[in-house]
Formats: sequence, C-alpha cells, structure tokens
Amino acid sequence: MQNAPAYQGTDGRDRLVALSHLRWDFVFQRPQHLLTRASRDYRVSFIEEPVFEGTNFDVRRLNRGGVTVVQPVVPEGSAPDAVEAHELAVIAAECAKGAARLVLWFYSPMFAPTLGVVSPDAIVFDKMDELSAFAFAPAGLRAREAEVVAAADVVFTGGQAMFEAAQGRHPNLHCFPSSIDTAHFARARERALPDPADQANIAHPRIGFFGVIDERIDLDLIAATAALKPDWQFLFLGPTAKIDPASLPQAPNIHWLGSKKYADLPAYLAHWDAGWMPFAMNDATKFISPTKTPEFLAAGLPVVSTPITDVVRPYGVDGLVWIASTPEQAVALLERCLTPQSDNWRTRVDARLALGSWDRTWDAMRGLIEDALAATTPHKESEYV
Repeated sequence: MQNAPAYQGTDGRDRLVALSHLRWDFVFQRPQHLLTRASRDYRVSFIEEPVFEGTNFDVRRLNRGGVTVVQPVVPEGSAPDAVEAHELAVIAAECAKGAARLVLWFYSPMFAPTLGVVSPDAIVFDKMDELSAFAFAPAGLRAREAEVVAAADVVFTGGQAMFEAAQGRHPNLHCFPSSIDTAHFARARERALPDPADQANIAHPRIGFFGVIDERIDLDLIAATAALKPDWQFLFLGPTAKIDPASLPQAPNIHWLGSKKYADLPAYLAHWDAGWMPFAMNDATKFISPTKTPEFLAAGLPVVSTPITDVVRPYGVDGLVWIASTPEQAVALLERCLTPQSDNWRTRVDARLALGSWDRTWDAMRGLIEDALAATTPHKESEYV
C-alpha cells in the first residue's frame, strides 16, 4: 500500500489538523463553528474517519469554506490493520513538516495512534462529549482518551458538568460551553422569513426541536406529551442516528421533517411558537451542553427542557428556560411558553446571549493554543513522510 501524497501548498500560516469522529457535512455544530473561525488564523484540515467504498485505498479532499475536509477512502472488507495504516498515512501526510508550526486537535480519542507517527508543536483535546457513554462506543475508547489527555498541551471541555468531572485530569483544563451565533438565529425574530414548504401547512401551535435524533432523545416522553395535547403540533428537524427510524413515535401531531441546512434553521424557527428539548436522562446526556439552548433563545423562542445539568445551570436557575421532567410538567410549562413573554424575560435573555459568542470562544481558545505553541520546540519529521 502506498503512502498518501503529502500536501504541497502552504501560505505561511501555522497549520491546524483536526481529527474527528463526526462528519463535517452531517450536522453543523461545535467543530464546524470553531474550525471555520480557526481557518482565519490557521491553515485548517479536518480529517474524518475512513469512508468504506470502492476497491482502492485513496484520499478525498473537499473544500468547505476555508476548511479542507480530508476523507481516507478504504475498500470495503479491508483488514483493520490495513485501515489504520492507511488512515495514519493520510494523517501524517496532512501533517507533513513545513515552515509553519503544527497544531494537532483531537475530537476523537480513537485517533490516539497518531501520536506515534506525528510530532506536533501543540496538541489540543476538545472534549465536547463523553463519547464512552454513547451507544456503540468503540472498545478501548477510555484507554485511548487517557493517552490523548496525557499528551495534550491544553484540554477544553464542552460544558460545565464535564469540566467539573474532569477536574484534576489535566493541569491546563478549560471550560468552553456551547456558544452562539446570535445574528444568525436572531433572524428568526423578524418573523418575516417565508415559512418553509414542508411545514407551511402544519397547524399552530407548533412546538419544535432541531438536532440529531439518537439515544439522547426521550422518545417515550415525546409520545406521551403529544398524546396529552393532540391539538398541538410537535415538529422535529434533524437526522436519525444509531436508533431504528421505525422506533420514532408516530401520531397525527408529530412531524419528523428530517435534516435541514444550518442556513435554513432560522426560517423554520421563525414560524414556531415554542422550543422543546426532550432529552433523555441517561449516561449519554449526563455531560452534554446543548448548543441549541442559546440558539432557541436567540431566535426569540421560549423553551422547555428536561433537567440536563448544563441547561439547569445557568439557564434554568436564571429563569431563562423552563425545566420539566414529565409529560404533565412539559405540557404545563409549554402552555406558559405559548403566552406572550415579558419584556423583562427578553431583556434578560439578550443580556445572557451578549456574554458569549463563537467568535469570543474561538479567540479565547486561540490564545491558549498560542501559549502552548510558545512553550514547545519545533516538531520533528513524521516517520510516514
């Protein structure tokens, strides 16, 4: 098997190579927000897990708004050792030494073997989720995470609950909860955006959720709540993952509208009456910090959530989001959401939103990365290049 060709071009900027279990084109979320902004300062590559197709080992490169998405391609049925060897060759080629410094950014600890073939100038671990608690988590994930944490120069966590749980695991640990592109979602407040065709004929009131539909969503809660209010319409935007689509509750007032582009979300939210985050209370949600919490608020929508720790603190405690555990509680609080909200609530919402933005989050992260780069020596040649 031939090594993947090394990337030849450079514009003089430092390089940031991110290794992710998430597909760039799946859902626009934390990695996309941060790395799109990082591309203003670094030459950014986003390397995904292998794509299994065809008969040849290959590599696919896609341009996504200043970020180069790299997909190792391997033939279906390839032996695990061959898959990992090709993946490491692709990563090492992307990290090939040049004049600029190299930042290696981990989203998935399963890329830990990269540490044996690449020597970056700084290593970042952005622990956005507790992946070991997710359905179908790969074997050995915890051990590989320990390797990445030990090697990292700086560790970020995606929320306060995860930060508290990680205390003492790394000397340079920082909490960066989900942030917000306020201007993007505030377009929904205008209510002038056209109602998208696939919801235009759905009656009001509309209670909506957007995001990945997986084991983190309480399907029983959805079914029971919808049954209590057959005259309310419950809309869900987003792809289904890791669960059987046939398991989704079906009722005349439950509408599964599928994946939507990030750019189109404000148009949908502009024509909803309230937001709902019916997360299951399980191991997979113990440490989540839902990005959609401030996004709902930026859109001007009152929202009810199950008692996710990073929603309760600070949004629930501050009276910005209502917390409900049962179908009956959800109905009672959603009824409150369907009444006009006070000017005081909107003022407090906007004050909270003004405290953070993805731009501000990235600027703070970049400062910590630059500190790490300043403290390290230049990286050595990879054994693959």
